[in-house]
Amino acid sequence: YASRLPGPNPRQDARSPAMSLRPGAALVLLVLAPSASSLGVVPSPSLPQPVWPQPATWSRGAISLDVVPSSVFFVAAKPSKLLTAAFERYYALTFPHGQQDSGRTWPAQVTSLIVDVDDLSEDHPQVDTDEAYSLNVSDTGGAARANARTVYGALRALESFSQLVRFEYASGRYELRGAPWRIEDKPRFPHRGLMIDTGRHYLPLASIRAAVDSMAYVKLNVLHWHIVDIQSFPFQSKSSAKLWDGAFSAYERYTQADVASVVEYARLRGVRVMVEFDMPGHADSWCVGYPEICPSLGCRTPLNVASEETFDLIDSLLQELTGGRASKPGAAAGLFPDSFVHLGGDEVNTSCWSATPCIAEWMRAQNLTADGAYAHFCKRVAGMAIAQGRRPVQWSEVFDHFRGTLPKETIIHVWKNVTNVTEVVALGYDVIRNVGYNSKSWYLDNLDVQWGAVYQNDPCEGIPSGRLCSRVLGGHGEMWGG
Repeated sequence: YASRLPGPNPRQDARSPAMSLRPGAALVLLVLAPSASSLGVVPSPSLPQPVWPQPATWSRGAISLDVVPSSVFFVAAKPSKLLTAAFERYYALTFPHGQQDSGRTWPAQVTSLIVDVDDLSEDHPQVDTDEAYSLNVSDTGGAARANARTVYGALRALESFSQLVRFEYASGRYELRGAPWRIEDKPRFPHRGLMIDTGRHYLPLASIRAAVDSMAYVKLNVLHWHIVDIQSFPFQSKSSAKLWDGAFSAYERYTQADVASVVEYARLRGVRVMVEFDMPGHADSWCVGYPEICPSLGCRTPLNVASEETFDLIDSLLQELTGGRASKPGAAAGLFPDSFVHLGGDEVNTSCWSATPCIAEWMRAQNLTADGAYAHFCKRVAGMAIAQGRRPVQWSEVFDHFRGTLPKETIIHVWKNVTNVTEVVALGYDVIRNVGYNSKSWYLDNLDVQWGAVYQNDPCEGIPSGRLCSRVLGGHGEMWGG
């Protein structure tokens, strides 16, 4: 599945199985299978390909089958706690009107979906987690079959199967059109994200969970949680307890238990959570609880690059996020077990550093310009993340300023048109791409951009194919909350 962006929710009428066509997907003209009359089954009319996003490879026939819901419809070939929970969700999603007795059936019926997984590990998904799956539905009915190497690939298969099933109101039955179906699917990009911005606009936990649900419907697999910004700091830090004094209010905060619940909710749906603490700019809210890490009361950011207190606080904060070590099989580390941590680094105006006497004196003593101090900050916090078993993600400006001097573990998050993405990947850096302000913008708050243009924005556009394009991990749709 070549999912690039969060598109319009393909579900209609509270997850009705009537599906929207993915932009660019071909309409398939169905041909009556030779065996249709002998089977006593009904040929399907010409329909769009209903699986969202379009699978990597697929074929279909022309037969319509009844789908017969039952309490044992979804079957795991090998027991799995994660799949058992998924079966409960997908029963409700696939059969939203419950079991119906229409008084009529077609001779060929789909009676179950058997899911077979090679590796039943339920460790938190990472960027290299295999999400490939196969799905086969015979034109003679019986048990449909899904195969995947991981439980997270199996989740994608369940989603695709649920999109094949539709409820026919006139007959009161569930139907699967176009059998036999053969789908072999895998993502074109391993990192397919949606960003939420709770630093500018607080979101209740229910809203965050709803966003994660919608991501699973379109096989997006990364929730980029831009959790703090200039306006508010809603995150509970136990190492620096006054940080969340910068929240909008005492009621617009996230406890660490809240955060853990979101991360687990996402894991159960095959979604990674990549948290972002933007620094040294966009950090005014940090100064509410800890004014000593900021240049002055009248000139709050960037964070004070000359003070060891600043870096001690950041290091302790990162320890809470990462657990101080890399996540390994059977041993998730930190509140955010994902191998990526986003450190921001964008839109840094260093004039406060130059205007603050103690910082200006420190820069002179270190023989640093203001831009050199910016490099010092970005590289130092990136080094902290690397030492704690994470790959730092930083915005375009960090590369635009410092290019090949950054640690090679750094992932460059490109949002500016001026950033030369081919140069980024040629220098050996991985890229997350979502150019923010143009006619094909992936910024979801750019409401004048049409979906047709959005889907023409290919993450590898302008980059030589092969080795260089493989460094483009994927992209995000960013929903800023300004």
